[in-house]
Amino acid sequence: MALLQFRVRQFRSIEDSGWITCDDVTTLVGVNEAGKSNLLLALWKLNPAKGGEINLLADLPRRLYSTARSDPGEITFIEADFELSEEATEAVAEKCLIATNQPLRVRLSKTFAGDVDVEFLNATPADKIISKNFHKVVTDNLARVRAESAATPELEEAKAAVEERFEQILEKYPTPETSFSREQLAEFHTLMTLSLPKPSAFQAALEAVQSEIKRLERYLVAPHRVPGVKEVVLKAIPKFVYYSNYGNLDSEIYLPHAVENMQRTDLTGVAEAKARTLRVLFKYVGLDPKEIMEMGKEPVQVVNQYGYGQVVPQVSEEQIAEAARKKTERQALLHSAQSRLSREFREWWKQGEYIFDFRADGNYFRIFASEPSRPEPIELENRSAGLQWFLSFYLVFLVESEEAHAGAILLLDEAGHSLHPLAQRDLAQFFANLSKTNQVIHTTQSPFLVDTNHIDRVRVVYVDDNGFTVASENLRVAESPGSHQRSVYAVHAALGLSVSDTLLQGCLPVIVEGVSDQIYLNAIKNWLIREKQIAPPLEIVFVPSGGTKGVKPLSSLLTGREGELPPVVLDSDDAGRAMQASLAAELYKPSPGRLIAVGDFAQVQDAELEDLIPFSVLEPLLDKLFREVDEVFADHYDPGLPLVAQVQGLAGRKGIALDPGWKVTLAKGFKNRLLARNPPSIDKSVLANWKKLFSRILKG
Repeated sequence: MALLQFRVRQFRSIEDSGWITCDDVTTLVGVNEAGKSNLLLALWKLNPAKGGEINLLADLPRRLYSTARSDPGEITFIEADFELSEEATEAVAEKCLIATNQPLRVRLSKTFAGDVDVEFLNATPADKIISKNFHKVVTDNLARVRAESAATPELEEAKAAVEERFEQILEKYPTPETSFSREQLAEFHTLMTLSLPKPSAFQAALEAVQSEIKRLERYLVAPHRVPGVKEVVLKAIPKFVYYSNYGNLDSEIYLPHAVENMQRTDLTGVAEAKARTLRVLFKYVGLDPKEIMEMGKEPVQVVNQYGYGQVVPQVSEEQIAEAARKKTERQALLHSAQSRLSREFREWWKQGEYIFDFRADGNYFRIFASEPSRPEPIELENRSAGLQWFLSFYLVFLVESEEAHAGAILLLDEAGHSLHPLAQRDLAQFFANLSKTNQVIHTTQSPFLVDTNHIDRVRVVYVDDNGFTVASENLRVAESPGSHQRSVYAVHAALGLSVSDTLLQGCLPVIVEGVSDQIYLNAIKNWLIREKQIAPPLEIVFVPSGGTKGVKPLSSLLTGREGELPPVVLDSDDAGRAMQASLAAELYKPSPGRLIAVGDFAQVQDAELEDLIPFSVLEPLLDKLFREVDEVFADHYDPGLPLVAQVQGLAGRKGIALDPGWKVTLAKGFKNRLLARNPPSIDKSVLANWKKLFSRILKG
């Protein structure tokens, strides 16, 4: 089960976000007020694990509020495409008789009225269908018509017409086991188009058969409309768990307010977020805040009726003993809960081994934390903001994702912004590990939370010239005139940090021209390692230079301590050859072997990295680029010419405006295919070529 992509429209600051493709971990980068949070909120409200109710006043764009609030069902604010698991695909196929030999892809959409719609993206409706019920409906209603008397000549004519039409159907559908096609069903529908006197038994019989035909048409024409299919799909779709920074736990909790707020449904903003975190805290540790209050009460005082008007409190020994027993039991419960939290939290938080301490005093519940190097218990709010955030997120994730069953998708808003940079790096690794079971989509402004080894997972969020939030896979889109270039700054900073890390951590940096080259080579590297075809002694890090102009300054930055220059992989087009000649004449004159031309490994003149990829692997991805003009790219492909030039040429001839990031999209599709569980087969000659390329990279 996976979320493939989503699109937000007419929601808060968003007019149309465009389709945002999703990976195991997807990072949304942008400046403050770019609208990153609104993207997550819209997606959360599609299928929330908890909460996520639609609030028209907050969620409808203000410019539409006065007109749209009376008919919110007219606006679809969120669409998302999912790929179902094999088990869920089989359940849906059985329900609506679709034919599919691959995981079913579905599109869910939701309106501001809360209406959810389901659409199939890759299902083929059944060619034929057998319906014993249809045969029975026609037979029963034919008998009903024959048995019914006609009181007037008009009704006699109606009876004869209906009887004749039913008999014609049964001639073509003689037994309950007879199958019929979509075309035959359309013919039945035409036969049932009659104008009859109303009301009459003959009209009722006709309508009964018409209703059954319409029901069967769904199986053959619109299987996603078959009753019960939507419920099966919704049950299979993962829930969304949303978390922002506003729900961090406080160290001191006033229990009467906590009990009240946990039960309220009208809270918003910070109050709602904190009530949610309290709810999951008490559920996780197995404590009831009401019970904690009750068990901490002092013994009940009794008025001495013989005190002549004076109130003389009296408490029996039994009451004192019972109150003491309850307090002892309460402390035992708190000790048990704090031990569990300390033990299990240690497996997730790598910045220290914290010991949590729960204390109850009257109506107050307090949380303290200590660690071996600082054993004195300190209130949680006086510990680092990073610890408070991670503990609060940890509790919400564990409780709500468990309630939502396996595979919940995590939507993390400005995750870990208060963490130390090293802790943010740990958090990024935590996301990677978490993504093995739960997809993660998170927003950030921090370069430490941008995974430069998977730069293709980053989406830039910015405000366009009309003031609306837009998201793009093209990391250079924010550089266009009129948009906010600052949105992509965190990515640039992350790449700079990646350069520093390669120098400090003993990696082998390899300069490539662009992000698409990085994706291709990373995918090939990981596939070769997985297939045990190579075993690099160092981690190979491909660093995109942003084009040939960036190669020379980046080469200087990445020069090793001993003065060794990093390998450079260059396309063999005009720009690549010119850069290779320039580097060989100057900076790389002592080390020309570190300049690696793609053309040395391709049978094509002016080769680019795409020409090292088998056409059979890229073919279905290329067809998607031209589906709006219904073109099959293979009909135009010439294996003796560079692929990129052919794509751009065909697009120009057909009047197609290619997306600026199409090369990155193509590279991502290749990576997903190559590293899938059932990857396409790779020809021995291609394998030999890839190994030869990586041998050159490692030898330098």
